[in-house]
Amino acid sequence: MTATPAQSAFWFVSPPHAPRPNRPWQPLSDRNFWERDDRRPDEQPLYAPPPPWADDLHRVARAVFLADKHTRRDTVFDQWTRRIRLSVPVAEPERWQRVRPLLTGLLRTMTADVWELQLRAMEPGAATPLPLSFGPDARAAEVALFSGGLDSLSWAARRAAVPTADTLLLVTFGERNFEALQREVLQSVYRRRRRPVRRLLLSQTVRRSGDGPELERSTRSRGFLYATAAIRAAAAEGAAVAHIPENGYLAINPPLSAARSAACSTRSVHPWTLHQLNRLIAGLGGEVRVENPLAGLTKGQVCRAALRVAGLTPQELGNTLSCGTPPPRRPGDADLPHCGVCYPCLVRRAGLLAALGEDGTPYEADPWALDAGHDRAVHWRAVQRWLRRPYTSRDLIADTPLPPGGPDLDEVVRIIDRGRAELLALIRSATTRARDA
Repeated sequence: MTATPAQSAFWFVSPPHAPRPNRPWQPLSDRNFWERDDRRPDEQPLYAPPPPWADDLHRVARAVFLADKHTRRDTVFDQWTRRIRLSVPVAEPERWQRVRPLLTGLLRTMTADVWELQLRAMEPGAATPLPLSFGPDARAAEVALFSGGLDSLSWAARRAAVPTADTLLLVTFGERNFEALQREVLQSVYRRRRRPVRRLLLSQTVRRSGDGPELERSTRSRGFLYATAAIRAAAAEGAAVAHIPENGYLAINPPLSAARSAACSTRSVHPWTLHQLNRLIAGLGGEVRVENPLAGLTKGQVCRAALRVAGLTPQELGNTLSCGTPPPRRPGDADLPHCGVCYPCLVRRAGLLAALGEDGTPYEADPWALDAGHDRAVHWRAVQRWLRRPYTSRDLIADTPLPPGGPDLDEVVRIIDRGRAELLALIRSATTRARDA
């Protein structure tokens, strides 16, 4: 018999001065985000106030992210699956009741947790419309997430270089300790722009509530937070599509072992996730669609497109931030934003090697230089074991299905095969260097 995970209960208070709940509810609010006033969603310079459904969706995502960070996985029976009860105020509760099962299923896919959601009516006077900050000629026709990583830089630089009067809006969540790097990467986009480009900058840094325990380190709901910010912006601007650029290999993110299946491998841009998210938007009455414009490319192909189509330089590609676990910054240490050993770093290394023939990024460590049993080489060993086995369409849909109507199953397998070939080339290159050393 499987044990039932203990439940955490959170009540999202909006606005922050609204009445607080009684126990056992733990209050959360926008004040739990460590952010300047100009990074709050209601202070963003958008063309028009977002429609209520889009405002509600992003508020729900912010509440989900806070509840996620305030619930430690290591306190539950299997060290992973949590049961989280969350109450969030929404402007249109009737609409949300219809889509609540779809929302809880989407969160289960993304986080592997059991969510019980209460979508209550918002307190009167809580919603305040945004003032218009510019004229209709600056309305964004295109909206895309921009993290400062290789994929988002490649897409943003390509779109910024399109000669048109239509504005491109980039939605960014600041990476604590690496905002200077994000600004530097953004300059690579600005240098190539042949159209107006605007940026929204938001916060994802959470502060602890009172004297509670340390925050959860995993961030499986972060992709939901990012996507809903882009959706909200697109809805306010009247843009039809919110782009979430992620190379097709990492969008699928095939698990390297059975233990990494489902949400243990991030699924925030998986085709099934985007399909469910689009169903959720439609169920709320929205007309925005979420799309991944890089779904057909591997990391190496994204890098080649950045060089040949966007005109980016190898140095500009190297300046991007792709690490899943950036090294801590200590006084006097070199500023190294990449650990070099996490799975995103390995895929980055393989992609740059495929596109450039070398990778000049300074990394904190090389996994092939570590002792065979070293803890930090765990992903390197897992990749090598995974590449020894064939990958089939059955593996592809074993833990997360593809949505009806596409993408084509065989084509996705071919994308994974091309990504595997890039990783295999990285292993061979490392083996050659080790032999010649």
